[in-house]
Amino acid sequence: MLKKTEEKSNEQIDSNFIHNMIDKDIENQVYGNRDIYTRFPPEPNGYLHIGHAKSICLNFSTAQKYKGKCNLRFDDTNPVKEDTEYVESIQGDVKWLGFNWKKLLFASDYFDKMYEFAVELIKKGKAFVCDLSADKIKELRGTLTQPGKESPYRNRSIQENLELFENMKKGMFADGEKVLRAKIDMSSPNINMRDPVIYRIAHTKHHNTGDKWCIYPMYDFAHPIEDAIEGITHSICTLEFEDHRPLYDWVLKSLNWEMPPRQIEFARLNLTNTVMSKRYLKALVDDGVVEGWDDPRMPTIAGLRRRGYTPESIRDFCERIGVSKANSLVDIALLEHCIREDLNPKVESRMVVENPIKIVITNYPEDKSEEVEIENKAQDPDAGVRMVPFSRELYVDGQDFMEVPVKKYFRLFPGNEVRFKGAYFITCNDVIKDEEGNIKELHCTYDPETKSGSGFSGRKVKGTIHWVDAKTAVKIKIREYDHLMNEDENGENVLNENSVNIIDAYAEPSIKDAKAGERYQFFRHGYYIADEKLTTESSKVFNRIVDLKSSWKK
Repeated sequence: MLKKTEEKSNEQIDSNFIHNMIDKDIENQVYGNRDIYTRFPPEPNGYLHIGHAKSICLNFSTAQKYKGKCNLRFDDTNPVKEDTEYVESIQGDVKWLGFNWKKLLFASDYFDKMYEFAVELIKKGKAFVCDLSADKIKELRGTLTQPGKESPYRNRSIQENLELFENMKKGMFADGEKVLRAKIDMSSPNINMRDPVIYRIAHTKHHNTGDKWCIYPMYDFAHPIEDAIEGITHSICTLEFEDHRPLYDWVLKSLNWEMPPRQIEFARLNLTNTVMSKRYLKALVDDGVVEGWDDPRMPTIAGLRRRGYTPESIRDFCERIGVSKANSLVDIALLEHCIREDLNPKVESRMVVENPIKIVITNYPEDKSEEVEIENKAQDPDAGVRMVPFSRELYVDGQDFMEVPVKKYFRLFPGNEVRFKGAYFITCNDVIKDEEGNIKELHCTYDPETKSGSGFSGRKVKGTIHWVDAKTAVKIKIREYDHLMNEDENGENVLNENSVNIIDAYAEPSIKDAKAGERYQFFRHGYYIADEKLTTESSKVFNRIVDLKSSWKK
């Protein structure tokens, strides 16, 4: 089981082991006077998630630190699963996070060169065409304790391999009928070096090259070649590629590449209550479990953006968790802490009432209405104020009234006096119920001498609650989100069947001006964003970004 960490790992971003390695390469002039050059290489087979955000921030910020360059390169070597929708979404995600690439590139840009390099390996006796099926290749590959067995086609002549590979390119064979394999060592302790497949047949239209190709390079062959052609100095990968590094180096050494890139691996992000398998996330989308890749419950960057997270908060989170060689589990509470930290000084507050209870102020004139002054940000006087209507009939939050109060409950209950935020002291006198015993309304009285800002100091009350004016209240819809995944008794992630709760609420009239994508703090409830897809001029739908209380501890 992964060790849980709440903030930085032992090797932190301010003492980044990758940057330490780069510093040594610079000191030893491994790459001469060349600029430090990194790349972010997503496969366009799904939307990026928070784990990719860590890699984006690391690659681009590393280039920025060394005044170097970073490419955005799509590793589009598997046309069966790839789509231009994903290409466009990934570009948008990288830009939204605040980064710009030096070049926008595709692995498919190099298909001609990769084919030439494959031919070169054949001519050097380092690659051969194999007729074995995928299952048979796997069977003969061996195990971690047993060496593999050579293919019966391993010793084909160079000329025969060249002819067969060219015929593969011409489309003369069916999918899976033949593959091109590197000829390395079937007894290698590293299974990845046991004559790996480097080209396979796929009669599939490619999103970028159309029908030009029916053979495609495998990622482990394409990856080092792409890096080398682009002049990448440091190829930063997640830890699962560590065992693939010998193959990465073998490809470039076999091609006699001068000053080849250096592959460095780091631990990928693991987050509590979160699944980051693109295959699983795609299944949630395809099966209609979520609204789409940008469902606010999804850990995708698109989902986090629609949920209301800011690029600043995600970059802060990625910096806090650091860069490590050891796998660990980060508490999602840290991510939530980062968005609170970012939004707190930025967003204005509004009064919104959930589970409303009607208040009738019996001694307030029926035909009177006034405006009271409410600060936009309680901790920032420079943010100004707004005027909010107040009259005889109001709504308060359901959680702000208890008919039989518990100990230390200082809000509204029969006989108790509280301050209505920005307005007056209010005393609850009577609880009016319907025939079924449900609370219909509360009859209260107000003290006109106690208006906020008047300087009244005759007495104090312990509770202050928010409210909205019944006549001018705006009905809004709120989508309250819980984690998409919960942990079961074995510590495994399972789908949370109750990850969203949609409720109706009442808001002060200024909420009518909320634009899609605008964020607020709803007084005593949390931080919210007007949903970018569902909010219109006449209908306001808000997603809860995060509640106000943080469970994360430094």
